[in-house]
Amino acid sequence: MEAVTSVPPDEPSALRLRRIAHLDMDAFFASVELLRYPQLKGLAVVIGGGRRKVDELLHQTPDGTGLREPHFIPVADFPLLKDYVGRGVITTATYAARQFGVGSAMGMMKAARLCPQAIVLPVDFDEVRRFSRLFKSTITDIAPVMQDRGVDEVYIDFTDVPGGQREGGRVLARLIQKSIFDVTGLTCSIGVAPNRLLAKMASEFNKPNGISIVYEDELETKIWPLNVRKINGIGPKAGEKLATLGIQTIGELAAQDLQWLIERFGKSSGAWMHRVAWGRDDSPVVTESEPVSMSRETTFDRDLHAVRDKAELGRIFTDLCERVAGDLQRKGYVGKTIGIKLRYDDFRIATRDQTLDRYIQDAATIRRTAGLCLKRVPLDQKLRLLGVRVGTLERVGDVPDGPPELRAPRAREADPHTRPLF
Repeated sequence: MEAVTSVPPDEPSALRLRRIAHLDMDAFFASVELLRYPQLKGLAVVIGGGRRKVDELLHQTPDGTGLREPHFIPVADFPLLKDYVGRGVITTATYAARQFGVGSAMGMMKAARLCPQAIVLPVDFDEVRRFSRLFKSTITDIAPVMQDRGVDEVYIDFTDVPGGQREGGRVLARLIQKSIFDVTGLTCSIGVAPNRLLAKMASEFNKPNGISIVYEDELETKIWPLNVRKINGIGPKAGEKLATLGIQTIGELAAQDLQWLIERFGKSSGAWMHRVAWGRDDSPVVTESEPVSMSRETTFDRDLHAVRDKAELGRIFTDLCERVAGDLQRKGYVGKTIGIKLRYDDFRIATRDQTLDRYIQDAATIRRTAGLCLKRVPLDQKLRLLGVRVGTLERVGDVPDGPPELRAPRAREADPHTRPLF
């Protein structure tokens, strides 16, 4: 990696172009694990589907009498994907594993058929969050206008930062890449473009550890040949519908008449598709944003039935409500829309919510209200997933209709028609 320690002055402000970067950490969850287990570098490794207990067993000496250093554990001792049994999904995979078609959100059992020789490790969320905070603070020390987009990606406004204009932003991107690597030992890929839309696509051009620059006049050569699914916001269903209409690439989408798109996708979506196909995006890089909701959910190790597994579901349900309440209290929010999410054994999803007349943040009220939401969904088949959500959030002390009631209401016995199912 080319060493960059400082940047020369940029053009005068009157001549500066808008330069927005999208930074994506390379196989972030897997890369964090490879810092712990460097002997796995270059191998097919998938992360997910397990618990940290796997590490505890891995670190024990063969006779069980002591512990061994992580970097001294032989590769042959690591668990393989072919031996995995369970319901987990992949969080991420190394690039060596991705060559076999393995990818994020894929079921572990399916991935085992594609790449049985891959090593499988659980997620260490505490370590991932620590590295996430570390790489983001490294960025803001250099370029303070940064928008957090998750644990492993951010948008950065390069426009007025020293080096942000030079070579289209490449000079500043190299500095940020080197600084992150020096602090964390991890690599990232950066795309720089006139806006967030194009920057996100550009960050995928040269992975891993790459920098890609897109200028406004390069839309036709660099963006239009891409598949429409490369546009953030065009999902599988929209992509499939566009394909049936003979539209595969972004350039083919840009060639369509605005009214033609509106007639087929609706006024809002059609106009949006036309706009993004032409690379237009005025959205700012927002340094702070308020959460819309807070939620917790879990996928079960086995399918559970509302009647036959009532006690187990009840324990899980209570734990989810307590964790959401803890998130609200720790982050200083209250909410008044309580919701649930179910995924059945056939992968259908059901959601229900209920809005209270006051703001709350206590587990008892969340559980009681979420339990009532359960009364409004069919529970005659097994469940794969259960989730609890609190929305309509406000900061504590900033509630528009007066001070929030933060104490749990006095417990009272519900009648049989309103008592939660579990």
